[in-house]
Amino acid sequence: MSNKDRVLVYSTDPKDQALISGEADKQKSLAAQKSLVDTKKFVVIFRIETNSRGGKTVTVMDKFPAHETFLKELTKELKTKCGVGGSYRIENQVGLIEIQGDKRDAIKKILDAKQIKYKGM
Repeated sequence: MSNKDRVLVYSTDPKDQALISGEADKQKSLAAQKSLVDTKKFVVIFRIETNSRGGKTVTVMDKFPAHETFLKELTKELKTKCGVGGSYRIENQVGLIEIQGDKRDAIKKILDAKQIKYKGM
């Protein structure tokens, strides 16, 4: 008897709960989308901005691929490891990440670990 012939009636196992709710399929598709972004095909441009931000400094990284999941995960990691706020957006098919403060050194280490090329440091 194969698994396709059986019907799950009740289970408290998290893996079974994920199968019932469909979360397992979503996680597999997210992992597949992450691998679609080739980090060797783009170069990130750094710049520091203070204009129209009330005198506050913001580190802006431009020229990311316009891939929503990739930008979201990278932004979350950068914000967590730098201990600051930030955001991402896609404009004209180009991704952009903003991190509060001048965190170029910390971001440089993270991008080196991920083997992402950058300019403007």
